[in-house]
Amino acid sequence: MSAREVLQAACVAALSDALEGVGVFDAPPVRAALPHAVVDEPLLADWSTKDMAGREGRIEIGLVDRGERPGRLRALTSAAEDALMAMDGGLPGGWRIVTLQLVRSRIIRGGDGWVATSDFRVRMLRVN
Repeated sequence: MSAREVLQAACVAALSDALEGVGVFDAPPVRAALPHAVVDEPLLADWSTKDMAGREGRIEIGLVDRGERPGRLRALTSAAEDALMAMDGGLPGGWRIVTLQLVRSRIIRGGDGWVATSDFRVRMLRVN
């Protein structure tokens, strides 16, 4: 599996475990109950060393909810960010997360609800 696939799958798994009752998807769903989360495709670039393959990039987590106020979405966003920051660095295929850092987080009004986005910078190395 590619670095992109293992990173996205690991994020989906971590969020699925942390966000009870919230659907977590690896692509925007056609139909889904609210609230739900989407782990976007990572944007990765080469970050290799002399003797190890590496990737550096960004991954965005989106959460969508309804309501007059974003109280529930704030709590879900915090739980999602905590879950990703606590993720084990070891990934399938010999990949390892070296650093994972929250770059920015924001909640905005979107249509008849609220949308939260959390962007993370990630650096990975293939250790095998």
